[in-house]
Amino acid sequence: MYEANTVIIGNVVTHPVRRTLPGGDQVVTFRMASNSRRLDRISGQWVDNGTLYLTVNCWRRLGEGVDGSIRRGDPIIAYGQLRSHEYRTKDGVERHDLEMRASALGPDLSRCSASVRRRSPVGHLPGPSVVEPSPPGQPAEAAAATPVEVR
Repeated sequence: MYEANTVIIGNVVTHPVRRTLPGGDQVVTFRMASNSRRLDRISGQWVDNGTLYLTVNCWRRLGEGVDGSIRRGDPIIAYGQLRSHEYRTKDGVERHDLEMRASALGPDLSRCSASVRRRSPVGHLPGPSVVEPSPPGQPAEAAAATPVEVR
């Protein structure tokens, strides 16, 4: 088995769809596109130089986070294992599709802004991270050793 892990930067082009499989596992699937751009030295303009389309599959907890956060049109960064999927359409035409089994995914903060809501262990209410300031006169090194409460 091969493992071709890579990072793809692009945009979500279909609405993410959440499915529950017969075994109970959940997967969120969507398509993304990554445009290659190059500088045309004659015109001085940036021009599109092809588009890579791929299907992204997000399993279990990653799927939950994606389902609650990512929408069509969002700029994202996806990291995961690439696989080639070959199939035949109803018309008998052979097709090849590139798929990514994502292990990490998030918004591309160079092209958008996002707020972060951390998950909490079961039975705890989600809340903001709390960082207590160091008492007056306490050195910064001592403050760094002080535990930080994350709920």
